[in-house]
Amino acid sequence: MRKRRYLITGGAGFIGSHLVDRLLAQSPARLVVIDNFDEFYDPQIKQENIAKHLNHSVYRLVEMDIRNYAALKQLFSEEIFDVIIHLAAKAGVRPSVNDPRTYQEVNTAGTMNLLDLAHRNGIKKFIYGSTSSIYGPHATPPFKEDAPLAPISPYAATKAAGELIAHTYSYLHEMQTVCLRFFTVYGPRQRPDLAIHKFARLIMSKRPIPVYGDGTSERDFTYIDDILQGMISAIEYDATPFEIINLGESQTVTVNRMIELLEDALGEKAIIDHQPPQPGDMPRTHADVSKARQLLNYHPTTPIEAGIEKFVDWFRKGSKS
Repeated sequence: MRKRRYLITGGAGFIGSHLVDRLLAQSPARLVVIDNFDEFYDPQIKQENIAKHLNHSVYRLVEMDIRNYAALKQLFSEEIFDVIIHLAAKAGVRPSVNDPRTYQEVNTAGTMNLLDLAHRNGIKKFIYGSTSSIYGPHATPPFKEDAPLAPISPYAATKAAGELIAHTYSYLHEMQTVCLRFFTVYGPRQRPDLAIHKFARLIMSKRPIPVYGDGTSERDFTYIDDILQGMISAIEYDATPFEIINLGESQTVTVNRMIELLEDALGEKAIIDHQPPQPGDMPRTHADVSKARQLLNYHPTTPIEAGIEKFVDWFRKGSKS
Protein backbone atom coordinates (compact mmCIF):
# COMPACT_ATOMS: atom_id res chain seq x y z
CA MET A 1 0.00 0.00 0.00
CA ARG A 2 1.53 3.30 -1.08
CA LYS A 3 1.87 6.13 1.39
CA ARG A 4 -1.38 8.06 1.18
CA ARG A 5 -2.80 11.02 3.04
CA TYR A 6 -6.09 10.05 4.68
CA LEU A 7 -9.01 11.89 6.18
CA ILE A 8 -11.22 9.64 8.30
CA THR A 9 -14.44 11.02 9.72
CA GLY A 10 -15.77 9.28 12.80
CA GLY A 11 -12.27 7.95 13.36
CA ALA A 12 -12.60 7.75 17.15
CA GLY A 13 -15.62 5.44 16.99
CA PHE A 14 -15.88 1.67 16.90
CA ILE A 15 -15.22 0.95 13.22
CA GLY A 16 -13.20 4.11 12.63
CA SER A 17 -10.67 3.51 15.40
CA HIS A 18 -10.05 -0.04 14.19
CA LEU A 19 -9.50 1.26 10.66
CA VAL A 20 -7.01 3.80 12.01
CA ASP A 21 -5.13 0.94 13.70
CA ARG A 22 -4.82 -0.85 10.35
CA LEU A 23 -3.80 2.23 8.38
CA LEU A 24 -1.22 3.40 10.93
CA ALA A 25 0.37 -0.05 10.69
CA GLN A 26 0.88 0.70 6.97
CA SER A 27 2.88 3.88 7.78
CA PRO A 28 0.75 6.39 5.86
CA ALA A 29 2.09 9.80 4.91
CA ARG A 30 -0.67 11.50 6.92
CA LEU A 31 -3.79 10.43 8.81
CA VAL A 32 -6.26 13.07 10.01
CA VAL A 33 -9.27 12.05 12.07
CA ILE A 34 -12.41 14.11 12.54
CA ASP A 35 -14.74 13.25 15.41
CA ASN A 36 -17.17 15.39 17.38
CA PHE A 37 -17.27 13.04 20.41
CA ASP A 38 -21.05 13.07 20.35
CA GLU A 39 -22.63 12.28 23.72
CA PHE A 40 -24.86 9.61 22.17
CA TYR A 41 -22.63 7.43 24.33
CA ASP A 42 -19.85 8.28 26.81
CA PRO A 43 -17.16 10.30 24.93
CA GLN A 44 -14.55 8.79 27.25
CA ILE A 45 -15.00 5.49 25.42
CA LYS A 46 -13.86 7.16 22.20
CA GLN A 47 -10.94 8.77 24.02
CA GLU A 48 -9.84 5.28 25.08
CA ASN A 49 -10.25 4.03 21.50
CA ILE A 50 -7.71 6.54 20.20
CA ALA A 51 -5.30 6.79 23.13
CA LYS A 52 -2.56 4.87 21.31
CA HIS A 53 -3.10 6.75 18.05
CA LEU A 54 -2.05 10.04 19.59
CA ASN A 55 1.55 8.81 19.82
CA HIS A 56 1.98 8.63 16.02
CA SER A 57 3.64 11.62 14.38
CA VAL A 58 1.54 11.30 11.20
CA TYR A 59 -1.74 11.29 13.16
CA ARG A 60 -3.83 14.38 13.80
CA LEU A 61 -7.10 14.48 15.74
CA VAL A 62 -9.55 17.30 14.99
CA GLU A 63 -12.60 17.64 17.21
CA MET A 64 -15.19 18.91 14.77
CA ASP A 65 -18.81 18.51 13.69
CA ILE A 66 -19.26 17.69 9.99
CA ARG A 67 -22.25 20.04 9.90
CA ASN A 68 -19.82 22.94 10.27
CA TYR A 69 -18.88 23.71 6.68
CA ALA A 70 -16.64 26.66 7.58
CA ALA A 71 -14.56 24.58 10.00
CA LEU A 72 -14.28 21.77 7.47
CA LYS A 73 -13.20 24.24 4.80
CA GLN A 74 -10.48 25.55 7.10
CA LEU A 75 -9.20 22.01 7.68
CA PHE A 76 -9.07 21.34 3.94
CA SER A 77 -7.00 24.51 3.54
CA GLU A 78 -4.50 23.19 6.10
CA GLU A 79 -4.17 19.58 4.91
CA ILE A 80 -3.89 17.71 1.61
CA PHE A 81 -5.76 14.41 1.28
CA ASP A 82 -5.64 11.57 -1.22
CA VAL A 83 -8.51 9.56 0.27
CA ILE A 84 -11.55 10.43 2.38
CA ILE A 85 -13.18 7.63 4.37
CA HIS A 86 -16.47 8.98 5.68
CA LEU A 87 -17.74 7.03 8.68
CA ALA A 88 -19.10 9.85 10.85
CA ALA A 89 -22.85 9.64 11.33
CA LYS A 90 -25.63 10.13 13.80
CA ALA A 91 -26.16 6.48 14.65
CA GLY A 92 -29.10 4.40 15.83
CA VAL A 93 -32.31 3.28 14.14
CA ARG A 94 -34.66 3.70 17.12
CA PRO A 95 -33.41 7.13 18.30
CA SER A 96 -33.76 8.49 14.77
CA VAL A 97 -37.53 7.99 14.92
CA ASN A 98 -37.72 10.62 17.68
CA ASP A 99 -35.09 13.03 16.30
CA PRO A 100 -35.26 12.91 12.49
CA ARG A 101 -34.08 16.48 11.89
CA THR A 102 -30.73 15.96 13.59
CA TYR A 103 -30.18 12.77 11.61
CA GLN A 104 -30.87 14.65 8.38
CA GLU A 105 -28.51 17.47 9.34
CA VAL A 106 -25.60 15.17 10.25
CA ASN A 107 -25.99 12.25 7.89
CA THR A 108 -27.26 14.00 4.78
CA ALA A 109 -26.07 17.60 4.98
CA GLY A 110 -22.79 16.57 6.64
CA THR A 111 -22.09 14.10 3.85
CA MET A 112 -22.85 16.80 1.28
CA ASN A 113 -20.34 19.09 3.00
CA LEU A 114 -17.57 16.51 2.73
CA LEU A 115 -18.31 15.58 -0.88
CA ASP A 116 -18.43 19.25 -1.87
CA LEU A 117 -15.08 20.00 -0.24
CA ALA A 118 -13.58 16.83 -1.72
CA HIS A 119 -14.60 18.08 -5.17
CA ARG A 120 -13.35 21.61 -4.57
CA ASN A 121 -9.99 20.29 -3.40
CA GLY A 122 -9.47 17.78 -6.18
CA ILE A 123 -9.76 14.65 -4.03
CA LYS A 124 -10.58 11.74 -6.29
CA LYS A 125 -11.19 8.89 -3.82
CA PHE A 126 -14.18 8.85 -1.45
CA ILE A 127 -15.37 5.88 0.62
CA TYR A 128 -18.75 6.15 2.33
CA GLY A 129 -19.88 4.00 5.24
CA SER A 130 -23.49 2.98 4.63
CA THR A 131 -25.81 0.46 6.26
CA SER A 132 -27.86 -2.66 5.62
CA SER A 133 -30.83 -0.86 7.20
CA ILE A 134 -31.57 0.92 3.93
CA TYR A 135 -32.93 -2.24 2.29
CA GLY A 136 -36.14 -2.20 4.30
CA PRO A 137 -38.25 -5.05 5.68
CA HIS A 138 -39.43 -6.57 2.41
CA ALA A 139 -36.12 -7.05 0.59
CA THR A 140 -35.56 -10.61 -0.59
CA PRO A 141 -32.70 -12.27 1.31
CA PRO A 142 -29.86 -12.45 0.75
CA PHE A 143 -29.90 -8.73 -0.04
CA LYS A 144 -28.27 -7.75 -3.33
CA GLU A 145 -26.97 -4.26 -3.97
CA ASP A 146 -29.41 -3.66 -6.84
CA ALA A 147 -32.50 -4.43 -4.72
CA PRO A 148 -35.12 -1.65 -4.47
CA LEU A 149 -34.59 0.38 -1.29
CA ALA A 150 -37.39 0.95 1.22
CA PRO A 151 -35.89 2.39 4.42
CA ILE A 152 -38.26 2.48 7.40
CA SER A 153 -36.33 4.74 9.79
CA PRO A 154 -34.97 8.27 9.42
CA TYR A 155 -31.49 6.88 10.07
CA ALA A 156 -31.76 4.47 7.14
CA ALA A 157 -33.32 7.12 4.90
CA THR A 158 -30.52 9.58 5.57
CA LYS A 159 -27.87 6.95 4.83
CA ALA A 160 -29.61 6.11 1.55
CA ALA A 161 -29.63 9.82 0.72
CA GLY A 162 -25.89 9.90 1.37
CA GLU A 163 -25.38 7.15 -1.20
CA LEU A 164 -27.34 9.13 -3.79
CA ILE A 165 -25.35 12.29 -3.11
CA ALA A 166 -22.12 10.28 -3.41
CA HIS A 167 -23.28 8.94 -6.77
CA THR A 168 -24.07 12.47 -7.95
CA TYR A 169 -20.61 13.77 -7.09
CA SER A 170 -18.96 10.72 -8.61
CA TYR A 171 -20.88 11.27 -11.86
CA LEU A 172 -20.44 15.04 -12.08
CA HIS A 173 -16.87 15.37 -10.90
CA GLU A 174 -15.13 12.07 -11.79
CA MET A 175 -14.69 11.19 -8.12
CA GLN A 176 -14.00 7.48 -7.59
CA THR A 177 -16.51 6.53 -4.91
CA VAL A 178 -17.32 3.31 -3.06
CA CYS A 179 -20.34 3.01 -0.75
CA LEU A 180 -19.94 0.13 1.70
CA ARG A 181 -23.12 -1.25 3.24
CA PHE A 182 -22.15 -2.65 6.65
CA PHE A 183 -24.17 -5.50 8.17
CA THR A 184 -24.45 -5.47 12.01
CA VAL A 185 -20.78 -5.02 12.86
CA TYR A 186 -19.56 -6.27 16.26
CA GLY A 187 -16.30 -6.96 18.07
CA PRO A 188 -13.96 -5.20 20.52
CA ARG A 189 -14.87 -1.52 21.02
CA GLN A 190 -18.43 -2.07 19.81
CA ARG A 191 -20.71 0.76 20.84
CA PRO A 192 -22.23 0.07 24.27
CA ASP A 193 -25.79 0.61 22.98
CA LEU A 194 -25.55 -2.18 20.39
CA ALA A 195 -27.06 -5.56 21.20
CA ILE A 196 -24.07 -7.82 21.76
CA HIS A 197 -22.24 -5.34 23.98
CA LYS A 198 -25.38 -4.21 25.79
CA PHE A 199 -26.58 -7.77 26.39
CA ALA A 200 -23.18 -8.91 27.66
CA ARG A 201 -23.11 -6.07 30.16
CA LEU A 202 -26.66 -6.79 31.40
CA ILE A 203 -26.13 -10.55 31.60
CA MET A 204 -23.00 -10.13 33.69
CA SER A 205 -24.78 -7.73 36.06
CA LYS A 206 -27.75 -10.14 36.28
CA ARG A 207 -30.18 -7.57 34.91
CA PRO A 208 -32.91 -8.26 32.33
CA ILE A 209 -32.07 -7.84 28.66
CA PRO A 210 -34.72 -6.23 26.44
CA VAL A 211 -35.73 -8.43 23.52
CA TYR A 212 -38.06 -6.69 21.11
CA GLY A 213 -40.58 -9.17 19.73
CA ASP A 214 -40.11 -12.91 20.14
CA GLY A 215 -36.35 -12.99 19.42
CA THR A 216 -36.73 -14.63 16.01
CA SER A 217 -35.58 -11.58 14.07
CA GLU A 218 -32.39 -12.39 12.16
CA ARG A 219 -29.16 -10.47 11.79
CA ASP A 220 -26.12 -10.92 9.61
CA PHE A 221 -23.60 -10.30 12.41
CA THR A 222 -20.23 -9.34 10.92
CA TYR A 223 -17.00 -9.38 12.92
CA ILE A 224 -14.92 -6.21 12.78
CA ASP A 225 -11.86 -7.91 11.24
CA ASP A 226 -13.93 -9.00 8.26
CA ILE A 227 -15.29 -5.49 7.78
CA LEU A 228 -11.74 -4.13 7.86
CA GLN A 229 -10.67 -6.62 5.21
CA GLY A 230 -13.32 -5.21 2.89
CA MET A 231 -12.54 -1.59 3.74
CA ILE A 232 -8.82 -1.93 3.04
CA SER A 233 -9.61 -3.57 -0.29
CA ALA A 234 -12.06 -0.76 -1.11
CA ILE A 235 -9.27 1.79 -0.62
CA GLU A 236 -7.25 -0.04 -3.26
CA TYR A 237 -10.18 -0.58 -5.64
CA ASP A 238 -10.16 1.71 -8.70
CA ALA A 239 -11.68 -0.28 -11.57
CA THR A 240 -14.98 1.64 -11.79
CA PRO A 241 -16.03 5.19 -10.89
CA PHE A 242 -18.87 4.28 -8.51
CA GLU A 243 -19.84 1.13 -6.63
CA ILE A 244 -22.19 0.07 -3.84
CA ILE A 245 -20.90 -3.05 -2.08
CA ASN A 246 -22.26 -5.14 0.78
CA LEU A 247 -19.90 -6.14 3.57
CA GLY A 248 -21.45 -8.86 5.72
CA GLU A 249 -20.82 -12.36 7.00
CA SER A 250 -23.54 -13.72 4.70
CA GLN A 251 -25.02 -15.96 7.39
CA THR A 252 -27.98 -15.08 9.58
CA VAL A 253 -28.45 -15.71 13.27
CA THR A 254 -31.60 -15.10 15.31
CA VAL A 255 -31.45 -12.80 18.30
CA ASN A 256 -32.34 -15.82 20.46
CA ARG A 257 -29.34 -17.75 19.12
CA MET A 258 -27.03 -14.76 19.64
CA ILE A 259 -28.17 -14.64 23.28
CA GLU A 260 -27.45 -18.37 23.68
CA LEU A 261 -23.93 -17.87 22.35
CA LEU A 262 -23.36 -14.99 24.78
CA GLU A 263 -24.63 -17.12 27.66
CA ASP A 264 -22.23 -19.91 26.73
CA ALA A 265 -19.24 -17.57 26.38
CA LEU A 266 -20.00 -15.63 29.56
CA GLY A 267 -21.02 -18.65 31.63
CA GLU A 268 -24.18 -16.88 32.79
CA LYS A 269 -27.87 -17.18 31.98
CA ALA A 270 -29.76 -14.22 30.54
CA ILE A 271 -32.92 -12.83 32.08
CA ILE A 272 -35.18 -12.07 29.11
CA ASP A 273 -37.51 -9.07 29.14
CA HIS A 274 -39.75 -9.41 26.08
CA GLN A 275 -40.98 -6.07 24.74
CA PRO A 276 -43.08 -5.04 21.72
CA PRO A 277 -41.31 -4.73 18.36
CA GLN A 278 -39.82 -1.27 17.84
CA PRO A 279 -40.69 1.10 14.98
CA GLY A 280 -37.93 1.13 12.35
CA ASP A 281 -36.42 -2.24 13.29
CA MET A 282 -35.68 -4.65 10.45
CA PRO A 283 -37.02 -8.22 10.80
CA ARG A 284 -33.86 -9.58 9.15
CA THR A 285 -30.62 -8.57 7.48
CA HIS A 286 -28.74 -10.93 5.19
CA ALA A 287 -25.93 -9.88 2.88
CA ASP A 288 -25.24 -11.22 -0.56
CA VAL A 289 -21.48 -10.70 -0.71
CA SER A 290 -20.85 -12.08 -4.20
CA LYS A 291 -20.10 -8.58 -5.51
CA ALA A 292 -17.62 -7.97 -2.68
CA ARG A 293 -15.93 -11.26 -3.48
CA GLN A 294 -15.65 -10.35 -7.15
CA LEU A 295 -14.49 -6.74 -6.81
CA LEU A 296 -12.67 -6.72 -3.46
CA ASN A 297 -11.61 -10.36 -3.07
CA TYR A 298 -13.65 -10.25 0.12
CA HIS A 299 -13.78 -13.46 2.14
CA PRO A 300 -15.16 -13.17 5.69
CA THR A 301 -13.56 -15.71 7.99
CA THR A 302 -15.14 -15.19 11.43
CA PRO A 303 -18.43 -17.02 12.07
CA ILE A 304 -20.59 -15.72 14.90
CA GLU A 305 -19.51 -18.56 17.24
CA ALA A 306 -15.84 -17.51 17.01
CA GLY A 307 -16.62 -13.81 16.96
CA ILE A 308 -18.65 -13.93 20.17
CA GLU A 309 -15.76 -15.71 21.89
CA LYS A 310 -13.36 -12.97 20.75
CA PHE A 311 -15.75 -10.25 21.86
CA VAL A 312 -16.22 -11.79 25.29
CA ASP A 313 -12.46 -12.16 25.73
CA TRP A 314 -12.12 -8.39 25.16
CA PHE A 315 -15.14 -7.67 27.36
CA ARG A 316 -13.72 -9.68 30.27
CA LYS A 317 -10.42 -7.80 30.05
CA GLY A 318 -12.22 -4.59 30.91
CA SER A 319 -13.05 -3.35 27.41
CA LYS A 320 -9.95 -1.15 27.21
CA SER A 321 -8.07 -2.35 24.13
